[in-house]
Amino acid sequence: MSGVVGWRARLLSDTPASGREAALGRLYRGWLQFKANRLALVGLVIVLGLVVVALLAPWLVTHDPYRQNLAQRLLPPGAMGHLLGTDEFGRDILSRVIIGARVTLYIVALVALIAAPIGLIVGTAAGYLGGAVDAVLMRLTDVFLAFPSLILALAFVAALGPGIENAVIAIALTSWPPYARIARAETLTVRKSDFIAAAQIQGAGTARILFRHVMPLCISSLTVRVTLDMAGIILTAAGLGFLGLGAQPPMAEWGAMVSAGRRYILDQWWVATIPGLAIFVVSLAFNLLGDGLRDVLDPRQAR
Repeated sequence: MSGVVGWRARLLSDTPASGREAALGRLYRGWLQFKANRLALVGLVIVLGLVVVALLAPWLVTHDPYRQNLAQRLLPPGAMGHLLGTDEFGRDILSRVIIGARVTLYIVALVALIAAPIGLIVGTAAGYLGGAVDAVLMRLTDVFLAFPSLILALAFVAALGPGIENAVIAIALTSWPPYARIARAETLTVRKSDFIAAAQIQGAGTARILFRHVMPLCISSLTVRVTLDMAGIILTAAGLGFLGLGAQPPMAEWGAMVSAGRRYILDQWWVATIPGLAIFVVSLAFNLLGDGLRDVLDPRQAR
């Protein structure tokens, strides 16, 4: 116990003994601030639960999520060993929701990995270079921002064709402009700083300055925005699936499950309601987590 108290005192000390200890101290203070936000903790627990369910999905399912059994179609929750009932083809809804968590995490992760770097590169280049480069890149960003993201994603999917991969590309192409705006604003605040001037005097090129000195300073704000945008990404992916332009049958995707169950919403409510609740809970969790990260990583934006 005394060892734990000693480490805690060292991490909270104003005079850390090393750079590593200073970094760990910042992380520990951030965790303490994050932990004080109970709603953010709830969001973190749900998001971690989504990750665990997605990783262990093949071992958590109670039935084959793709096996049809018309003799057991539209069973209510709890009937014949189906905890959340069955759909119009007799497939177990709980198993399909669990497998759908893997699809949702796949979409969210790929969109974040594609859209955030694009926005970061465009925004930092526009803010640092300025002039004509800034004007061209920001007008291009304005064009994308002028259209609602779902409408623009529908246009891209219509051009690329339906499918989960094309849906990911379409959502990523509509998600990067806000990240570019944030990165540009952060770059404008630091491009005249002394450490940038020192790097220029030492002969650092534009690319080195952007990647080694400017972009790392934008990561915290970008992380907050990406986390807050996860809910929108999930809803856009579900919307595409609902319209039949995202994941294709028989893939267990929550939006497609809601679409298939809407015909039975009055009598067999569970077919559409349960995947809809999954979308709602996970979207809410990402928003709560994003609010907590904003308070820790970007205190200027804290409420």
